[in-house]
Amino acid sequence: MATFQYKAVDRVGRATRGTLDAMNDVDLELRLRRMGLDMISFRAVEPRSIQSLGAVKRQDVINLVFDLEQISRAGIPMLDGLRDLRDGIDNPRLREVLTSVVEDMEGGRLLSQCLAQHPNLFNNVFVSLVRAGEQSGQMTEVLENLGTTLRMQDELAAQTRRLLVYPSVVLLVVLAVMVFLFTYLVPQVTGLLRTMGIALPLQTRLMIGVSEVVRGYWLLLVALPLLAFGVAVALVRTSDRARLAWDYLKLHVPVTGPLLQKVIMARFANVFALLYRSGITILEALRTSEAIVDNRVIGNAIARATGQINAGVSLTDAFRDLGTFPPLVIRMLRVGEATGALDTALSNVTYFYNRDVRESIERGLKLLEPALIFVLGLSLLLIMWAVLSPVYDILGKLKL
Repeated sequence: MATFQYKAVDRVGRATRGTLDAMNDVDLELRLRRMGLDMISFRAVEPRSIQSLGAVKRQDVINLVFDLEQISRAGIPMLDGLRDLRDGIDNPRLREVLTSVVEDMEGGRLLSQCLAQHPNLFNNVFVSLVRAGEQSGQMTEVLENLGTTLRMQDELAAQTRRLLVYPSVVLLVVLAVMVFLFTYLVPQVTGLLRTMGIALPLQTRLMIGVSEVVRGYWLLLVALPLLAFGVAVALVRTSDRARLAWDYLKLHVPVTGPLLQKVIMARFANVFALLYRSGITILEALRTSEAIVDNRVIGNAIARATGQINAGVSLTDAFRDLGTFPPLVIRMLRVGEATGALDTALSNVTYFYNRDVRESIERGLKLLEPALIFVLGLSLLLIMWAVLSPVYDILGKLKL
């Protein structure tokens, strides 16, 4: 299939330009006519990937899900609704994706099958939920739940970014001040102290040593952490054992480890509840949830639980035997199994952990701000003490 750059006019005579894949010029004209356009001219161009058209923001995907929900709620055929959506999309990459989806659906594929061809934009959970909506006939409810989940994730991410701005600025200021002190101020004072020919105290000698190391080996001090980081990233990406060790370490780091575990549990409970509510079986929902937790330790635990459930063990017993999931999740699974409202129980887990994560982040960042200021003040105090203590010794020996 070739790629063509075309110029066309719509039904009201407005000119439009774009790029479209087609078998030949006849196929191109037919495709444009189905889009409500009359071709004026065209030329073949080198094919370009959809990724080269730019990024699709999360808000664009949220708006797309909302539009799909409204199309489904209004009873409009999904193919006709997607054609209208495609013509009104401003983002070029998303417009090309929808064009590809429309063409695949015209070829007889289901919406979920078409979305699965674009995994960078529509992940496994997205596709599985759409497939569940197609199978159960509850597409409107599925899209509504999916849109609510995406908005909640977007709000949490935006709140976290806002809260991290001030600590990041303070940390940069601390690093800049320390670099300035050790590369400029301390060498100036050091030269003055050495010309006096006095015995320097221990703290002053240590400060001078640190300053000389920073000035003499600054390139090494910058390169070594970057090299170590690059090697660690390469190992994590290429070695399953390194990835497993890294995921285990992330869960057990003080302060951030428990917070990350709550985030993963909230994500797992939310996706599991959505899939189960959409009519997907427990085993299929667990297999899908295993891929979205993004942590090998917890993903392997879910895989073991899936195997036990497949062997006849109850859902609650399978997760309790793992020793990985916290008591709240086990308790809600037991309540959900007993009442038959597993999705509601898991939604409570999601709500509790999301609220706990937001409150923990706010508390932690409120404590981080004065902590960074304290570190900056303490560092300046130690440096001033190391610099001025010899001067005070000299002044104390002078007889004025």
